[in-house]
Amino acid sequence: MNLKNKALAEFIGTFTLVLGGCGTAIFAGGSVGFLGVALAFGLTIVAAAYGIGHISGAHLNPAVSLGVLVSKRMTLTEFCVYVVSQIVGAIIAAALLFFIAKEAGVTIGGFASNGYGEAFAGAAGYFQISALGAFVVEAVLTFVFLIVILGVTDSKNSQNGKFGGLAIGLTLVLIHLISIPLTNTSVNPARSISQAIFADNCIALSQLWLFIVAPLLGAVFAGLFYKCLICDGKCGCKK
Repeated sequence: MNLKNKALAEFIGTFTLVLGGCGTAIFAGGSVGFLGVALAFGLTIVAAAYGIGHISGAHLNPAVSLGVLVSKRMTLTEFCVYVVSQIVGAIIAAALLFFIAKEAGVTIGGFASNGYGEAFAGAAGYFQISALGAFVVEAVLTFVFLIVILGVTDSKNSQNGKFGGLAIGLTLVLIHLISIPLTNTSVNPARSISQAIFADNCIALSQLWLFIVAPLLGAVFAGLFYKCLICDGKCGCKK
């Protein structure tokens, strides 16, 4: 598959992820609760995995692409094109959600953005954790997410057949159930960037750095760890 088609698939997939996941949080979060929002993100990933996975791998997330790059399953050029496509797709989806919200008279507020501490002051169901706590949550959960993705998609994994997309989607549901009350769940810099741009306050943008750095760091560690996990000592790591 040529890179242009892969880029288009990543654009469409990330657009759909933000539209479905963040859209559910913005318009129906009060009705479906954290579980409903978690399912929205997870089901979107499942749909993308089976719909465009054969084209681009359905990364839909710069952290996923970085983990794949570190594990040497894609080139640096592919990585750069993927990340640009993902961020652009996410921002356009957020712009559409912003337009719909304005048309529907919905209060913009945090606009499903990520945050910690003061970002959720007074918000029902949320805990106010420190920047360090939020960083650890995002880095660790991204690490877990990437280990599952790298394992499920490994060509050496005889169990990676028809249920790979389901495993990845359900893992994302679990991650959201754990961390929505803490950071509103990022593990995806593109999703964080898009919502912070349109949030009706400056807190989201001021805290955005954490939701870029922490997931990317978690992805790097996951890529390196997974390489070591399967190398049988040939990569120079000591087991």
